[in-house]
Amino acid sequence: MFNLKEYIISLVALLLGACTTFSTSTPPLTAFSDPAQTQNPVLVQVDTSQPDLIPVQNPNPAREAPNADVIFVRAELESGNSWTFHVTVLHPDTGWDDYADGWDVVTPDGTILKVNPDDTFTRLLLHPHENEQPFTRSQTGITIPPGVHQATVRAHDIIAGFGGQEIRVDLEKAAGPGYEVER
Repeated sequence: MFNLKEYIISLVALLLGACTTFSTSTPPLTAFSDPAQTQNPVLVQVDTSQPDLIPVQNPNPAREAPNADVIFVRAELESGNSWTFHVTVLHPDTGWDDYADGWDVVTPDGTILKVNPDDTFTRLLLHPHENEQPFTRSQTGITIPPGVHQATVRAHDIIAGFGGQEIRVDLEKAAGPGYEVER
């Protein structure tokens, strides 16, 4: 039987392996295979030594729906305390019934930073991206309060809600696991 979760993990690993900015060390390899194509196992790099990549458990484990994962963040300081965040999300959107519909930038005290306080998310995603995975969307004008030097970026999908991989960004560093910062 086709295992969607293993397929997504394999896809993320392949995409991450194509980028050299994610890790300077080689994490252990784990083999997954699609039973329909057992002659072609897929090697997945599993790196548990990266504390800023935050795997989050599905809040509703009875649901089989996969979560939306943040797989990369680029934060750019525009001026003062105003930032632009470019967030790459991976979710197997299937259409209007199941897609990643937003992402948030959250301060350590739990404050969700939004350009407009009435918005549902920091960045609302208005349509499915079933033919564009992973995808990157940006939001300008995000004000980081003075004294805040870290933020967590998380993605949401309309079926499973929050619960996928999050990335903690240290705004005082040029880069870290899964993120870059431009000042």
